Amino acid sequence: MTSSPAFEQETEALRRISIGTITHYRTFAEAYRQGTWHHDVSQNITALLDAIESTPPLRILDLGCGPGRDLTAFRRLGHAPVGLDACPEFVDMARRLAIGEVWLQDMLALDLPAGHFDGVFANAVLFHVPSLALPRVLGDLWAALRPGGVLFSSNPRGSNEEGFADGRYACFWDLPTWQRLVEDAGFVLLDHYFRPPGRPRHRQPWLATVWRKPSQAG
Repeated sequence: MTSSPAFEQETEALRRISIGTITHYRTFAEAYRQGTWHHDVSQNITALLDAIESTPPLRILDLGCGPGRDLTAFRRLGHAPVGLDACPEFVDMARRLAIGEVWLQDMLALDLPAGHFDGVFANAVLFHVPSLALPRVLGDLWAALRPGGVLFSSNPRGSNEEGFADGRYACFWDLPTWQRLVEDAGFVLLDHYFRPPGRPRHRQPWLATVWRKPSQAG
């Protein structure tokens, strides 16, 4: 069976988007590590862990783990994190920390074990997924979570623009649109907040959301 021209065009567009974004991070991997290693995302880590109802140690997928900053935090808290990133340089950096598995995978071609994770930590990463691919990626994360598992996401907010920005593909969702997109994948919104904390709303460019995959009984 041959694929349609529209499907082939969509596939090629997503391939180019993925290559462009990954190439950007490969080019600036070390600068990115130095510039972000000391960022405080403890509010986000706490939001994920507080929503998970399983007994620790928790199996956490750190989606877009980068050089491994948050993997280190989860391990220090006694959990069992697995890192995933599409940038080989980041994966090498994270593996050198020797704190657990780190998988080299493109988010647009995820291969995850079904029902395996208690939580997915998607901090500053899902905004790189084009709207064309987002339903599939969210479906992959849904399948990888156990029933009752929790997805945390933090994205730069905006007015639903998407395209290349500073060499990376980015989507800037507002809360109603982001809520609709994630609810369409079957998740239930537990909480949302804006970051950084303690600032007026116009100086809080990040939208953080916490979601649950309903249990089978639910």
